[in-house]
Amino acid sequence: MSLLRPFAAIGAAVLFAAASAQADNWPARPIRVISPFPAGSASDTTARVVLDSVSRFVGQPMVLETKPGAGGIVGFADVAKSEPDGYTFVTSSTSLGTGSVLHRHLPYDPVKDFVPVVMFGVQPNVLVASKESGFKTVADLVAAARAKPGALTFASAGIGSSSHMAGERLRLAANIDVRHVPFRDGGLTEVMAGRIDYYFIPLAAAASALGSGKLTVLAVSSPKRAKQAHIEPLD
Repeated sequence: MSLLRPFAAIGAAVLFAAASAQADNWPARPIRVISPFPAGSASDTTARVVLDSVSRFVGQPMVLETKPGAGGIVGFADVAKSEPDGYTFVTSSTSLGTGSVLHRHLPYDPVKDFVPVVMFGVQPNVLVASKESGFKTVADLVAAARAKPGALTFASAGIGSSSHMAGERLRLAANIDVRHVPFRDGGLTEVMAGRIDYYFIPLAAAASALGSGKLTVLAVSSPKRAKQAHIEPLD
């Protein structure tokens, strides 16, 4: 996940000059940071932890505003239209890049309208299933999906999100017919309740629920075992 600021292509030189001239005074007021994903999502959770430390470092509040919708598009569009003065940022994940592939028209240009500032980190997705599903391994999930094509459902944080892409990658790799159910928020809760079968969710977003007894952890997307949750890699 990374932090980006809006960038006016036709005013690039002006923006750079203004930023340089005010470098000694920045930041002189609170900084607005848009989180384009639901509260409790991996991106939102990570941003809150990191920005709390950044606030103390820069001496100004980093005001995080959650603005989810359309897989991040709502939040990205808000920031793209804002004044490029160094006081409005947006947290980003892979959805900023996938959006241009999944959508014919976007209210912003993912490449020209933003400037990367810093990367917060990289984390794997974990494949979790409802305890009620009875799945104990990935093989169990795949077998159930093949036995009843179109019956199993998987959650995501929205179309184009990393959880959506991971779920689609599993669907294609395993050659299974399953239904995607995007959520603005509450997807993991639906899996825990047994109303959705599984979720390929970022580790940070799933961490607090892993010990609930309502989820079975099947695999992790990283090449190595996830020590935090004792999860084996997905081969």
